[in-house]
Amino acid sequence: MARATLIGFSAIAMWALLALLTDASGHVPPFQLSAMTFAIGTLVGLVARLVSPPTAERVKIPGQVWLIGIAGLFGYHFFYFTALRNAPAVEASLIAYLWPLLIVLGSALMPGERLRWHHVAGALLGLIGTALIVTKGGGVSFEGRYAFGYAMAGVCAFIWSAYSLLSRRFPAVPTSVVTWFCGATSLLSLGFHFALEQTVLPQTPGQWLAVLGLGLMPVGAAFYAWDHGVKHGNIQVLGAASYAAPLLSTLVLIASGFAEPSLSIVAACLFITGGAALAAKNRLFGRRAEVTGEAGA
Repeated sequence: MARATLIGFSAIAMWALLALLTDASGHVPPFQLSAMTFAIGTLVGLVARLVSPPTAERVKIPGQVWLIGIAGLFGYHFFYFTALRNAPAVEASLIAYLWPLLIVLGSALMPGERLRWHHVAGALLGLIGTALIVTKGGGVSFEGRYAFGYAMAGVCAFIWSAYSLLSRRFPAVPTSVVTWFCGATSLLSLGFHFALEQTVLPQTPGQWLAVLGLGLMPVGAAFYAWDHGVKHGNIQVLGAASYAAPLLSTLVLIASGFAEPSLSIVAACLFITGGAALAAKNRLFGRRAEVTGEAGA
């Protein structure tokens, strides 16, 4: 479980590159960018299939797994783009980032899982830290005229948390199936691109490299790593630790010269790292307590 949880953490680390690479990709419309990057993500899965040792038995993929996977990957991006089109980015992003908290709370419904106070407290601390990053320490104003956009952001958060939790119910389904989820998401995104957007290709080699980087990592390998993590790792710890994604993304932007450091970012670091440590306290200190108990006995 510890190894699978670390693999899940690698997905969070890759998602930290999303903002930087998206900004570097130029003015490619959202659905077009989704179609291009998920096509590359599909190739990541196909290459992994070629280099992986063959398995002796074939696993039958239940129909609901296809529905969960395609609805999860495409649905999340569809509703996120819709939310940003119909509400201010700050408020929409905050609502969309409720998904880690929903994962932690929803994990109580999973077989073999128990929800404890420190899981919830850790996730809430992470949410506070995320709010500091997204708002840059300023205020948030929710207005009725953007209700539709807020609702779409809420649907977005629900879809990704549901995808993550429901995937855990099918641990026998190999992570390689994510290849086809990425392929379907690419095709659906391409259809919506042609229906809603004008094609804008990257203009420089650097922009093309940014698109390639997106497809290889945050919109490629990250989804395979996340699938393995939520199926076989500690999903409560992963949920709370997911709030590190916007923090790491901001730190990457600062290191790249695209953002300035501030006190709100320092405070966010404390909230998010403290929340993740609190959520994972059984993993961090459980063995020590166990050893102490054995010694006392």
